[in-house]
Amino acid sequence: MTDGRPCKVCNFTRQKSYGVVVPSLDQLKKKGCEFLGVNPTDPVTVVLEGDGTIVEDQAYFLCLPFNTKFMLLRDKETWAPARKIDGGTAWMARESMLLEADAVDSAVVATPWGNLALQLKENLNSIILMSEGDLQSLVDASCSELASVLGFQEKKTQELQETLQRVLDRKEEERQSKELLQLYLKAVGKEDAQQGDPSPPSQDGAGDVDMPDGMEVDSASGFLTRTLMVLKGKTSPETRLSTEDLQVVVSKGLEAMQQVLGWDAARTSKLLQACEAELSARLQQIQAMQSISSTQQDGSTQKEGAGTATQGGS
Repeated sequence: MTDGRPCKVCNFTRQKSYGVVVPSLDQLKKKGCEFLGVNPTDPVTVVLEGDGTIVEDQAYFLCLPFNTKFMLLRDKETWAPARKIDGGTAWMARESMLLEADAVDSAVVATPWGNLALQLKENLNSIILMSEGDLQSLVDASCSELASVLGFQEKKTQELQETLQRVLDRKEEERQSKELLQLYLKAVGKEDAQQGDPSPPSQDGAGDVDMPDGMEVDSASGFLTRTLMVLKGKTSPETRLSTEDLQVVVSKGLEAMQQVLGWDAARTSKLLQACEAELSARLQQIQAMQSISSTQQDGSTQKEGAGTATQGGS
């Protein structure tokens, strides 16, 4: 017995279509009539749905690929190609869409974040391979333009940018914590020399902290490109700068920072005040840790002295 062949069968209007498994052309007619509600005694003609080729030979039927779609035609019914509701102008719309997409892509690539956005559109998981500078570029991009490239709604794109900003903030906090710990350990190592002078670490000391790899120095301002990017960021840039960067910003003064940032005096002054406050808070933390360490050492010395006196008395 011949194995069944999966096929599709429809009526001449294409409004009804069914899948059947039949071993022969005769069985296709029989089952097709049953599913389509055609009287089995009525004569029917089997044609290919795609081009109207009449199928009458069993051998030809068996040569056709699986899931071929057939059409059953009754008397006075004729095959016709599928009707195009666009009047044959669909190709114009497709060409227009392609041209528009090409124009958008070429304009996007010209922006700093363009290639990054196209990578995300292709594979959203590529975001885990992006550097902090790349993520910052996506955060600084126009929400509406980024949404257009990604094919997202603006609200979803805004949520993505906010998430990336939180990731960057967390990384900066981790860097600051590491830097603070390094400064503390360095202060503890020099504790004997600093007992009477718990002054803040010098700028040279802060320079021992590792700088992020791949960041170039801007020749005009002397700042790292990443530092300039942070200073011109959207939210609380002073909390995302290292202590060394804060010291440099504060030491440059108002006029120099105006030239570096290209801002007016009021905006630049507000930033400098925020940087001074942040720097002061960090230095107070360092001094507090030094004081705690000194107190602990004094307590240990007193205990050792008391123990020695007790042994002498006995």
